Amino acid sequence: MVLAIAESERVRGTTSPNPPVGCVVLDEHGRPVGFGGTQPPGGPHAEVMALKEAGTRARGGTAVVTLEPCSHFGRTPPCTEALVEAGVKHVIHAVSDPNPDAGGGAAQLERAGITVTSGLLADQIGNGPLRAWLHFARTGRPHVTWKYAASLDGRIAAQDGTSQWISSETSRKEVHAMRAKLDAIIVGTNTVKKDDPALTARDDDGMPLPRQPLPVVMGMSDLPDGAKLRHTALHLRTHDPDEVLSALAARGVVDVLLEGGSTVAGAFLRAGRIDRVLAYIAPAILGDGPAAILGAGVSTITDAVRLTVQDVTMSGPDLRISAVPQT
Repeated sequence: MVLAIAESERVRGTTSPNPPVGCVVLDEHGRPVGFGGTQPPGGPHAEVMALKEAGTRARGGTAVVTLEPCSHFGRTPPCTEALVEAGVKHVIHAVSDPNPDAGGGAAQLERAGITVTSGLLADQIGNGPLRAWLHFARTGRPHVTWKYAASLDGRIAAQDGTSQWISSETSRKEVHAMRAKLDAIIVGTNTVKKDDPALTARDDDGMPLPRQPLPVVMGMSDLPDGAKLRHTALHLRTHDPDEVLSALAARGVVDVLLEGGSTVAGAFLRAGRIDRVLAYIAPAILGDGPAAILGAGVSTITDAVRLTVQDVTMSGPDLRISAVPQT
């Protein structure tokens, strides 16, 4: 399953609105003979890719897959049929498919005489490569990660407005690698006017990576002439997070990064549309300067949005915290 997770991560960002599934096929002696990840929409699913590589060695073997195999006809035939035809005897999947149109694959496999085991490393996968897609499947909304970098005292810029660079080079490289696996990045018009971001994913040499997320700007103001995003971004003239997410869902966007600024972050938090917070905390004190979030609708301590920390690690000299709102 660890190898299947690696396959899932390898294709994450290329499959939306389909899930980035990974699969490993073992022969009858338990040796890995086929690896596969879901291809871009319209292409084969992970199981089909792994079975193709395994060939006849799949007969009598085991398929290990991160998501329950689909049992419906979409743009491609059901993966359950491919597994049955390949002569697989055992299927191990981590997460059950919440999609009512695609679910039921495990039961169909069992009716065909295949032994099915579920739940292996489910938490790791549900909070990892399938996090955004599972949220999308259950809610119909893109998954939103609010990412920000701040000083130890919670400032995202100095008093004079300068903000480059609060976070370390290590953290910035990490964010660029993350961007390449996302569907879209959202900023507000004020961020465009102030910082003129490109919202691209770049390699260590500053060159654009092969896959780029969709840049999205929300707000009523026109973008300045000469702004990097003026002719590349999807400009949604609204301050309503739900309108933004509905427009993105209609485009098949599943995984979204919310990058700025503090007013936009406040609007999303106030609307209950932040699904994860990813904070890069630099070991620096700025004293005065803008806060990471404004207008969040919290006026007293009892209104505080409480989070559950899922991961804390170092990113160079910075502290990276991943947390989700408590339910």
